[in-house]
Amino acid sequence: MYADRIKHLPPYLFAAIDKAKQEAKERGVDVIDLSVGDPDLPTPAHIIEALNRAARDPSNHQYPSYEGKLAFRKAMADWYQRTFGVSLDPGKEVLTLIGSKEGIAHAPLAFINPGDVALVPDPAYPVYRTATAFAGGEPVVMPLLRENGFLPDLEAIDPAIAKRAKLIFVNYPNNPIGASADRKFFRELIDFARDYGIIVMHDNPYSEVYYDDERSLSILEMEGAKDVAVEFHSLSKTYNMTGWRIGSVVGNAEVVAGIGKIKSNIDSGTFGAVQDAGIAALQSPREVVDETRKVYRHRIEILYKALKDLGLDLEKPRATLYLWAWVGGSSIEYAGRLLEKAGIVVTPGVGFGKYGEGYIRFSITQPTERIEQAVERLEKMR
Repeated sequence: MYADRIKHLPPYLFAAIDKAKQEAKERGVDVIDLSVGDPDLPTPAHIIEALNRAARDPSNHQYPSYEGKLAFRKAMADWYQRTFGVSLDPGKEVLTLIGSKEGIAHAPLAFINPGDVALVPDPAYPVYRTATAFAGGEPVVMPLLRENGFLPDLEAIDPAIAKRAKLIFVNYPNNPIGASADRKFFRELIDFARDYGIIVMHDNPYSEVYYDDERSLSILEMEGAKDVAVEFHSLSKTYNMTGWRIGSVVGNAEVVAGIGKIKSNIDSGTFGAVQDAGIAALQSPREVVDETRKVYRHRIEILYKALKDLGLDLEKPRATLYLWAWVGGSSIEYAGRLLEKAGIVVTPGVGFGKYGEGYIRFSITQPTERIEQAVERLEKMR
């Protein structure tokens, strides 16, 4: 009955977690969910007010433009200029997305022919691999290993594979690991992509969730990046807007246009009122993001200390909403024990790929008091 592309898909990681979580709740367990990176903090009030106004505007009640309102794309370009010092042409180098996941999932359809290769990190957000498979391509894994700072070893990629590759996916700050990339890596990646004629797809939704004085980078800050790269960004994590489904892809104009051509044949764009609210978000004072970051920094400190005290092997992340802890053995079994003994839901690392086995991802997107309760439960397991 089902097409082969569906038959061969593994169960979506977070759907399986939701099922286990629901079963525990039905047994009467007070579940603390530290698995999914869905911010618990509310969307800032001024963004909600902008949506309320925009929803009453009749011009937003018709089909939106496929590429997104020029006003939203200009607001995104202005945000990139203020945040990263990157200049973008809002007419050609910015495309509105129904959340960055949607854009990432559609992108390979524009560039991958059956049998083409996409280089994908492992462990990684599962959509890179599945989107490649949906397009008929072959995902080839780049291991993210601790000894390499959880960066792909570009020199280790077989030149024969690199010559067949059309795309390379990277994601820094990284989900699930929490690792960051520096300018040296991005420059090397751009050179590698130029040498082999590969398009770089940089997924960058966590750039504003960082915890020290050194902000996270956009690949587009590097000289020559726009020759080979696009970057996906989302308002989900920066402005606590996961349910609103709005983001963008920016950078190389030809690549942006290719993704736009796919979208124009598949969807009808983002609701205009949500785009207007997105403009209000992108024009927010820096204090809005600073306050959110302050809350997350406090939670990271609490949970990091608890996991270290428990004897787990991990590093404090510079960015993202995640702690990536080495537990050894089966990550699925460890996650099962945490749910059974402590009522805590976490994400087994193997769900992000072969090289995630032995790790557990903990998220901090629960109210601080619930994280403190989780810590108390973890202490009882010592």
